[in-house]
Amino acid sequence: MAKRPALSTGHGDMPLDGGGTAEALEEAPLFDERLFFPTKAAKLAPAKAEADYHGHRERLRNRYRDGGDAALADYEILELLLFRLIPRRDTKPIAKALLARFGTLGGVFGAPVNLLTEVKGVGDAVALDLKLMASVAQRMLKSELAGKPVLSSWKALIDYCHTAMAHEAREQFRLLFLDKRNALIADEIQGFGTIDHTPVYPREVVKRALELSASAVILVHNHPSGDPTPSRADIEMTKTIIDTAKPLGITVHDHIIIGKNGHVSFRALRLI
Repeated sequence: MAKRPALSTGHGDMPLDGGGTAEALEEAPLFDERLFFPTKAAKLAPAKAEADYHGHRERLRNRYRDGGDAALADYEILELLLFRLIPRRDTKPIAKALLARFGTLGGVFGAPVNLLTEVKGVGDAVALDLKLMASVAQRMLKSELAGKPVLSSWKALIDYCHTAMAHEAREQFRLLFLDKRNALIADEIQGFGTIDHTPVYPREVVKRALELSASAVILVHNHPSGDPTPSRADIEMTKTIIDTAKPLGITVHDHIIIGKNGHVSFRALRLI
């Protein structure tokens, strides 16, 4: 009969090499040799890791509940949002990667879906949910303008335009049509352009204003470069629209240029 190898039970140095009795062998604690294999030990790690990030999530929620958004950094606010979108992963690295790629929270929510999905951990579903959140924010800001004289709600107007346009990768030309009380009738995108140019047709602007029975219009477009300084072409185009609209009783109240770093008002610059 082969000699039984000596093993340690972890409860003393009792030899199991034939030096003990059968009764001693039967009474010795059972030894689970699987614990010697690192593959088994490794399988215990994910449970601990999962417990760790679940605990982190709860702590982050409690900080937000007790202190509001001021208690959290931008990446933590984004991380908190990602909890429900990505329920089974640590979302802190993803939140930090999004901010590193797009610079700000506004940049993240303003980024197109195809660029969002280039960030590791962000799939199509998560990208679409982020865009949905951006749309909700835009609708909330736009609702602040409903039924109110736009000229007396200027900050709300600028906030809305900045949220809607500041992070667009292409220029877009937006028209805000107003009634006699300067309340918003319609908010329409007249056209999209390239990174630094949008074709604008003054006759089409005026035609649409007449169709809506608008008394006034505010012109808005974005500069994807981030610098809202008006170009010579911007100034000349604005003058042409004013000259075309005025004989028909339509007033151009302002032309606003939106950039990532702020905005410019033609009226404030005395260009209108």
